[in-house]
Amino acid sequence: MIELVQFPWSPFCLVQRRILEYSGTRFKITNIPPQDRSLVWKLTRQRYYGVPILMEGKTDVFEVHEETQVIGKYLDSKLGLGLFPADLEGVQSILWRFIESEVEGATFRLNDIYYQENIKAAANQLPYLRHKERKFGRGCIEQWKADQRNWLTKLEENLIPFEEMLMHNSFLLGEQPRFVDIDLFRMLENFLYSGHYKLPARHKEIQKWYARLKTLKLKRQ
Repeated sequence: MIELVQFPWSPFCLVQRRILEYSGTRFKITNIPPQDRSLVWKLTRQRYYGVPILMEGKTDVFEVHEETQVIGKYLDSKLGLGLFPADLEGVQSILWRFIESEVEGATFRLNDIYYQENIKAAANQLPYLRHKERKFGRGCIEQWKADQRNWLTKLEENLIPFEEMLMHNSFLLGEQPRFVDIDLFRMLENFLYSGHYKLPARHKEIQKWYARLKTLKLKRQ
């Protein structure tokens, strides 16, 4: 059985989880504290400490670079999902880079404002805060909170191209879902995770697309 090692609100873990849900295959989830990657380090034989990773027997699958989709392509090939068709490879590469930089840059900050609600145990809140401040600078989360309205505006603006795409198609690149649909969907799941936000009211097509993606399962021939 495939095992997904993750922490629940990571946007990149959410992507792989949704791929697995979409596939209909049975899988196991192992949650780890976001500040403790010792299990990942052990499972990958000291070759990787990020999340997510997939385990299938003795096989471990993880990203080799910030701009790869090793896990998604592994699942696509293994499970026959049609998420990475060859004729859309270039277009998808451009889109998911935008999604995982410009869109995710807003969504994770807006979610992290509420990290104390996401991480219930007070003992785990300090290590998480320290991890964030080591990466983004001291007081980063307080600054994101102060700039919350600006980040919401930025997210809304960055979603405009996707809203326009969905005016003409059921999914971003046509009439069936591709990897970029799941990628964008889960970035928005990360945004909504705390329960403090709603999808932008002006983006009616994204709202309808999001509802479709939420329960969509692969239809096999």
